[in-house]
Amino acid sequence: MVQEREGTVKYTPDFKFRDGIYLDFEQVKQNKPIPKAKLLSSFDYNDREFFKKVFEMGKIYYYDDIGVRQEIDKSAIWGYARNGILYIQVQEGFNRITFVGNICHFVADITTEDSRYNNYPYSPYGYYDPYYSPYSYGNYYSPYSYNSPYYSPYNRTPSTRTELRQFIIDWESGKVMEFETENTELLLMKDPVIYEEYARLSRSKKKDLMFVYIRKFNEKNPLYLPVE
Repeated sequence: MVQEREGTVKYTPDFKFRDGIYLDFEQVKQNKPIPKAKLLSSFDYNDREFFKKVFEMGKIYYYDDIGVRQEIDKSAIWGYARNGILYIQVQEGFNRITFVGNICHFVADITTEDSRYNNYPYSPYGYYDPYYSPYSYGNYYSPYSYNSPYYSPYNRTPSTRTELRQFIIDWESGKVMEFETENTELLLMKDPVIYEEYARLSRSKKKDLMFVYIRKFNEKNPLYLPVE
């Protein structure tokens, strides 16, 4: 790595972020986490699962820059760095940022709750009752419909699913966005030449070449990080 600006260094894959807990993205930009030495913990600093054990406590206790004891919920922190690699917190899970630059990229397991419900757990029809019509106001009741005297709200069982999703991060603002063409275009606008080239592509090509153009953007607009 060659230093190109006073007090900063151009990011390359060899760059190592300082190990520790990052409370917010501003600390990430400054490469200034809470180091292990300032964390109140009885765990061995050299333990590979040090951060995992710290997070399992729910609350994190540490000393701030003036030596005052502080505490913060695990759910409120941005993430951490281990062995120089950044991990961002999403839905209380930590995910490695695999591609760092002015536009970062990572993947995460996301759990979502299905907006549909089982109204009656023993319904052979699942979510859909062929005998119920929302336009019928007669005295007929289906045992699976909301207007049934047999219906109980306690029978509603939410359905969840977990899937792997891709995300990008705008290094300037720290904003995390889903890896979609609209969001990619939004960030590429910061470089008019690259943006115009991307904007001329067909919709299918835009989707196929999102990562290619993010790489182009980062190569043309390198990230600089502070060093001591």
